[in-house]
Amino acid sequence: MSSYVTRKTPGDTVWFTHDRFGMFIHFGLYAMPARHEWVKHHECTPEDKYDLYFKYFNPDLFDAKEWARQAKAAGMKYAVLTTKHHEGFCLFDSQYTDYKITNTPFGRDLVKEYVEAFRAEGLRVGFYYSLIDWHHPDFTVDCLHPRRFDKNAKELNEGRDMKRYAEYMRNQVTELLTNYGKIDILWFDFSYAEMRGEGERSWQVGKGKEDWESEKLLATARSLQPNIIIDNRADIDQDLWTPEQFQPENWWRHPETGELVTWEACQTFSGSWGYYRDEMTWKSPEMLIRMLINTVATGGNLLMNVGPTARGEFDRRAQNALKVYGEWMHANSRSIYGCTMAEPEFTAPADCRFTQSEDGKRLYVHLYAYPFERLSLPGLLGKVEYAQFLHDGSEVLMEEGDNLVYKDGKMQNEKVLVLNLPAVKPDQIVPVIELFLK
Repeated sequence: MSSYVTRKTPGDTVWFTHDRFGMFIHFGLYAMPARHEWVKHHECTPEDKYDLYFKYFNPDLFDAKEWARQAKAAGMKYAVLTTKHHEGFCLFDSQYTDYKITNTPFGRDLVKEYVEAFRAEGLRVGFYYSLIDWHHPDFTVDCLHPRRFDKNAKELNEGRDMKRYAEYMRNQVTELLTNYGKIDILWFDFSYAEMRGEGERSWQVGKGKEDWESEKLLATARSLQPNIIIDNRADIDQDLWTPEQFQPENWWRHPETGELVTWEACQTFSGSWGYYRDEMTWKSPEMLIRMLINTVATGGNLLMNVGPTARGEFDRRAQNALKVYGEWMHANSRSIYGCTMAEPEFTAPADCRFTQSEDGKRLYVHLYAYPFERLSLPGLLGKVEYAQFLHDGSEVLMEEGDNLVYKDGKMQNEKVLVLNLPAVKPDQIVPVIELFLK
């Protein structure tokens, strides 16, 4: 069994740390301008202009079953959908607002269709819910609000009441966790109490747990779904830490206690979460696969994002990226599911990454740079019973070999396990060797 012990949390993370790979879906009105999901913030878009997106929103090609099929084919085991993003627009039929998808030309509860389709494919279901809401009349203008540069920004806050907004959030979270059956993940986003405007806007302070009334919000969620996994972005520790748009090089630790935590790297195929027509920094197939491996090799999960088009489809670039994962995971998922960081006694050689099954019986060698015919594995001599390529189950022959190391001020010879490899790299983006340990 794995020797790694993570910080205890209120929710059920056992399935989560086994499944390792999920799909993030950012969808909303911002798919129409197609210039980043923060377009309303970036361009300080006035309400009358942004209302045009609401007026004409009609993702007529949306097919929840197709989304679910593509997620499953990619090897993903769960999904998290933006039920409401910072723009305040709801993809569900909430009784607490008119700013919802059932009041657009589309006219249907997209969240309901998503839940049913993903469950039908055997995938676990998660909801993202934005703590920020630039549309709600009680959400005060702050350093991120689209109206932050208005000359009368201070006056706009007159009569706004964050307590009423906090109650609104609790009411909507109650809807989400009552009307759609069992929900596995609740992803709040995000707190920014340390931020403030510059110069004359220094009064525009950010928001944190006091503004969200996070204790009440979390208590509401836990009372409705006790085993749900909740992230820590409501400014109070919960189950899940979520490093965003960067890859940790080590297992994420609690900043105060130093304990290992349950964590999930959230990433994008390109530089944006929402659909961005002209964004061109799409990740290569090699980078996509390595990000997944690197995450599991350091004890984490990967939540990879898709931003559907305004017509409700995954665009071709996203579909191709999902196919990259699907093809590799078809043959190599055993090195991901039910795996974690290798035990400290095992050190991966250069240009390799280790993952290890949680029961400790199998070690997986991911070859980032394919070696010429031989791969030396220090520290593993006498510990491996059998070796094979994972993609096709073909045997990899082993032998004892010599390895020169600089130790105690001189060059010394040490005995190592050597794997004899074919001269030509297998047709895999990252080949994987499965070692059955004694």
